[in-house]
Amino acid sequence: MNRLPRLRGQLFERHEITVEKDIVRARQAVGRAMDGLGAKAIRKTRLVTAASEIFRNGLNYGGGAVALIHCDAGNRMVWVDCIDDGPGIEDMALALRDGYTSGTGLGRGLGGAKRLVDEFDIVSEPGVGTHVRLAGRA
Repeated sequence: MNRLPRLRGQLFERHEITVEKDIVRARQAVGRAMDGLGAKAIRKTRLVTAASEIFRNGLNYGGGAVALIHCDAGNRMVWVDCIDDGPGIEDMALALRDGYTSGTGLGRGLGGAKRLVDEFDIVSEPGVGTHVRLAGRA
């Protein structure tokens, strides 16, 4: 699978997401990164909410994931990568459509996350995994 290019900025934290509690720790780290850049509460909430949804997808559909949180102080951006080695996404357009779910959720995960952030990118290959990148400006 083609991964997204390396991020600029400083690695803030790395988290393995293998159980539900890991999602909480990783989303708290996203919040701390936004706080470190002086983000307004609404901007922080939007990125933390989107990241939480993506982390949950990595756990539930990808069988676990790695979360990488980067801070780019120069651009006042927090970047979040969530990478899994799960089954991948067969139909990206369908997966991004509101109401579509491959599980038991409401089908608002990927599309909802995309609407909440300043930058969103995703690459996925069936049978190989998925790499989602989100970013929020502080």
